[in-house]
Amino acid sequence: MAPKKRWGSRLAAALARLIGFIAVSAVCGVLAASLVAPSVAAAGVTVSSSITFFNNLPGDLTVNPPSQATKMVTSDGQPIATFYAENRVRVTLDQMSPFIKDAIVAIEDSRFYEHGGVDPQGILRALTFNVTQGGRQGASTLTQQYVTNVINESYLSADQGEQVILSGQKSVGDKIREMKLAIELEKKYTKDQILEGYLNIVFFNRDAYGIEAAARHFFSASAKDLTLPQAALLAGLVNSPSFYDPAVHPENSLQRRNQVLGNMLEQKKITQAEHDAAAATGVELKITPGRQGCAAAVIAPYFCDYVSHLILNNPAYGADPNDRERLLYRGGLTIVTTLDSRLQAAAQAQVEATAGANPDKWGAALVTIQPGSGRILAMAQNTVFLPAEGKFDTQLNFNVDSKDANGNDLNGAGGFQPGSTMKPFTFAEWLNEGKPINAMIDASRRTYPLDFPWRSSCGKVLGAYNTAQRNEGAADDLQNNDPGYYRPMPVNYGLYNSINTATFAEAAQLDFCGIQKMVDAVGLHSGLDGAQVNMHQLGNLLGAIGVAPLHLANAFATFANDGRYCTPVAVADVSDPAGRHLPAESSQCRPAVKPEVARGVNAVLQDVLKMGSGIYINPKVQSKVPVAAKTGTSNNNGATWVAGYTSGLATASFFGDTLEGQQRAGQNVTINGNFYKSVDGYMLAGPQWANYMMQVAGLYPAEPFPAPPPSMYTPQGPTPAPSR
Repeated sequence: MAPKKRWGSRLAAALARLIGFIAVSAVCGVLAASLVAPSVAAAGVTVSSSITFFNNLPGDLTVNPPSQATKMVTSDGQPIATFYAENRVRVTLDQMSPFIKDAIVAIEDSRFYEHGGVDPQGILRALTFNVTQGGRQGASTLTQQYVTNVINESYLSADQGEQVILSGQKSVGDKIREMKLAIELEKKYTKDQILEGYLNIVFFNRDAYGIEAAARHFFSASAKDLTLPQAALLAGLVNSPSFYDPAVHPENSLQRRNQVLGNMLEQKKITQAEHDAAAATGVELKITPGRQGCAAAVIAPYFCDYVSHLILNNPAYGADPNDRERLLYRGGLTIVTTLDSRLQAAAQAQVEATAGANPDKWGAALVTIQPGSGRILAMAQNTVFLPAEGKFDTQLNFNVDSKDANGNDLNGAGGFQPGSTMKPFTFAEWLNEGKPINAMIDASRRTYPLDFPWRSSCGKVLGAYNTAQRNEGAADDLQNNDPGYYRPMPVNYGLYNSINTATFAEAAQLDFCGIQKMVDAVGLHSGLDGAQVNMHQLGNLLGAIGVAPLHLANAFATFANDGRYCTPVAVADVSDPAGRHLPAESSQCRPAVKPEVARGVNAVLQDVLKMGSGIYINPKVQSKVPVAAKTGTSNNNGATWVAGYTSGLATASFFGDTLEGQQRAGQNVTINGNFYKSVDGYMLAGPQWANYMMQVAGLYPAEPFPAPPPSMYTPQGPTPAPSR
């Protein structure tokens, strides 16, 4: 009885399929009447009411460009990073190998160039196979598949992924609508336009949408260079990207590829010899893994992160953050930055050499600004963006502010205490008030009582220097780094030797409102919250408030630029796939410091490296190019600096504690195998700066700094040697 039961089951299944065949054939007949004979329907000859229903379906399909990857590059065209929701690079049909065009038609829609969007022969063939063989053969043409992809892409681009309908989920209504749209699409576009659109939108792999991305992913090649076996493999992949994934299921992929080759031979797209040669090859992949976002940047991940925040924070790129994110990840932008890949490579190598293996996670950073343009040319730090064994990892950018001027996140560390690199700004106000470069001051004074007559023309109350008298307006027991400098001295001597008591002696003769204006004019502010660096707080004369290396470098670039301040910029150009230019950054330049004042500062800061606090920094840098600099060290040696410049480049070099709170003292530490009782600016940040500048200064030719006018000096005898 078992054979009879099996025969009965087969008969019942066949009858069920036959009934389904008859029912669907009726629908197919209705469709065919309206599809292959639209003139009949148009003439008013009614086949059935279903034709009217079909013809009343919406036939308008808006074909927007599909989501494309955004690329970020350096000013000299080197890749930095790619951003995408779907990794896609749009190419024209003539930029694709003829093999891929023939292969996709051969396997997916052999009558593509013959039908009008829907293929009645294909429908009947699929129905017959499915009824008689119990299969699930599809009948969608390439045009119908393109319609489905366009609709789904529109949902994804609008963040409506829940609306996407996969092929196996389509209802009869969905299929009928798809057919109508395919017919109308064929009236608007040529076959080659539809094929081009399809090959640019179709999904190959989660890291490859469209044929160009697929060619790059699987074969590290361009679509135009695909060989016959490569093209056949990719054409076979679209039917089921997971089942035919050659990296995961090479046997399935090979079988499918050979099926494509067989179809191409049968349809006379290739010769027997070409078929045999291609079929004899194996699955030969050369996979280039997808690299998305700044974490996967080729170079400068932190600069990349900074630029991405600039884009996402800027209303010029969209009304709200979601619109801006959509543009960045789906808009196919080309973002040309100001970064110079030559300087970036040198900066990155130098910060890594400075910190070494660094198990204690000390931070090193370099950032370079071009005076006169504000262009950020390099931005490097000694960390990795994602956790890696044996590496110091953080996503915080040591070189930039925590937030921008509008309070938007920049993912920055929030700055570090600049120490004595703040002293030139007090000296600049000294010159601004008409005082001589080499005037004598009393640097022997170490205490300033509560009633000391500090001057503040704007009426602000001065805060304390020491922690014990924070709000009492006193400076208590000022300390110099070396004991032999508590004496009268020329003010310029006090600056290039970085004497704390000399800076206070200057300030005692100045209007603090003028010092404040000077610091504000060169763009210095708190790196943590963007607030003004309050120069009425006496501790800020010696750099007690954290500033970001980027803005410290730019402040010194103002001196290099003859006193003209330019806002820092990172984005040189932004364009969309059509070549239209979107707003980019342009530096806003303005007079900030009188030219003669800037020249006076430059003259003194050149002596820092010749005979001052930076004398132990690599002396060869002075012979390379005219250069000025200032060292800096925080009270606990946890933040050390050299900020220095030529007329062509201004660079801030930092070494110190970058961990949360930045409270670790840079004392009794071992860095790169060397023990330091206390770290000073010239010790690590100094060589880092000098070695880097020696390498790159010649790339941006520098002129000697103009000398200050002789009237800024007062005649006096030689400076006595310090007493010990």
